[in-house]
Amino acid sequence: MNAALRQQMKGNALMMLASIIWGFAFVAQRFGAEFIDPFSFNAVRFAMGVGVLLIAIFTLSTIRKVPWQRRWKLWRQVLGPGLVLGLILAIAVGLQQAAMSTVEASKAAFITGFYMVLVPIVLVFRGQRFKWQTVLGVALGFVGLYLVAVKGDFSIGEGDLLLIATNIFWTAHILVVDHYAPKVSALRLSTMQFTVTAIVSAIVAPFVDPHPFTGMDQAIWAVLYAGFISVGVAYTLQVVGQRYTLPTPAGLILCTEALWGAVGGALILHELMDVRFYVGAALMLAGLVVSQLGVSPKPLPVTNVIET
Repeated sequence: MNAALRQQMKGNALMMLASIIWGFAFVAQRFGAEFIDPFSFNAVRFAMGVGVLLIAIFTLSTIRKVPWQRRWKLWRQVLGPGLVLGLILAIAVGLQQAAMSTVEASKAAFITGFYMVLVPIVLVFRGQRFKWQTVLGVALGFVGLYLVAVKGDFSIGEGDLLLIATNIFWTAHILVVDHYAPKVSALRLSTMQFTVTAIVSAIVAPFVDPHPFTGMDQAIWAVLYAGFISVGVAYTLQVVGQRYTLPTPAGLILCTEALWGAVGGALILHELMDVRFYVGAALMLAGLVVSQLGVSPKPLPVTNVIET
């Protein structure tokens, strides 16, 4: 096995671990939603994630002996982009967590993952070459979403609607990240956007949450997992993993996040879904995979991905 293949396998393994962690995060969010109000939950978990990333950045910068002038310059570069991304992310996760009190983790994982079908559509309108995989992936995704979210009597739950709405913000978020990530330090950009998300959520919580910042002790494991592991550790794994793998396999691996969310919902929360859901979920997963095959490959910004 040559060195390049070993590197790619290493990157793919790290990406898969991140995907598994994010999938099981839907379980933590579902459990946490039973005890903690949405914006309070997000404020705490993203603040925890920021702590993990700050430690990672400081450690890497120290090991590489990055001059302090360089470090401050890298932080200044992410101020503007981090503010924009943080605001978008605060809305997306706020709506998502509000829905988690009424939507199963399995369903939430698949509906949230639908944004990966929407991104190729937007890229086509932005001038990317049109591919048949995009059409097929989008068609499968929409049919699957209908089966997952819409009931047999053609009704749809409020939580499902909130999750569908989040796809607009997830799509916007991924496109803004795509624009800025090659130009700045990815870890610092993430830290800045998560900081903004935590602050915005903390400010909004007293005005929106019925019982702000209460119930943490009853769902401490969910808060710790969603904060330290999902936000902090998993994102670091993704950033490092992307250094060693290629865009297409990375995208395909991240598509499995919805699958892991369903696995976690079944194993931990004992969620049992009907046949309609599983057929829709299978179509959505197929749509996610096919739509990613329709995205034109683009070289990864290796230098800036983990620059600290």
